[in-house]
Amino acid sequence: MIVKPIYITLFILFGVCCSSKKTSADITAKSQISSFKKAELISKGFTPGVIQESTQKEDCIFTIQVSEQHKQPYFLDPINLDETYKKNGLAVFFKYRALRMMNRCQRANPVEIQEMQTN
Repeated sequence: MIVKPIYITLFILFGVCCSSKKTSADITAKSQISSFKKAELISKGFTPGVIQESTQKEDCIFTIQVSEQHKQPYFLDPINLDETYKKNGLAVFFKYRALRMMNRCQRANPVEIQEMQTN
């Protein structure tokens, strides 16, 4: 009679241990898929960036910060940014076209978004 509760307890403990291993494996697989998707999007001409929201007066409300390796980050002012992407800190991949117009704010150059995806 005492043996059955011991086996049940061991079975539950073993199940909990194995389930955490599956979770960490799932996380690793998702990060590999994410890095594969990132490389694929960059090869298709997408630029990685992060949406930045500003509350400063006379500044663009939303800009995209682009950081290139070994270079200073720069900011782009998307004149046609869709409402679904107006979230501070959102990582995006986008294709854009530079515009020949006056800057709407000092720190960012105006661009037209042609295509945008999240990671």
